[in-house]
Amino acid sequence: MAQLTETITVEGDGITVSLLIWRRFLVPMPGMVESVLALNPTLAGHGPYLPLGARVTIPIPTGGKPEPLDPISLW
Repeated sequence: MAQLTETITVEGDGITVSLLIWRRFLVPMPGMVESVLALNPTLAGHGPYLPLGARVTIPIPTGGKPEPLDPISLW
């Protein structure tokens, strides 16, 4: 079975892969940055910020909403 994906075009400055994922799903998505970089092997060569107009393919999870992460306390 083929993996569901979506292609997003970067339309602003200062956009990172993690910000792109956050704006798309609006929840923390553990492991998603690694999945996006695996689908788009040339993205890492651009550095931390994606260039304007870059087309990024992201995987779409099919298992429903992700489980919330446990909060981390620094003290």
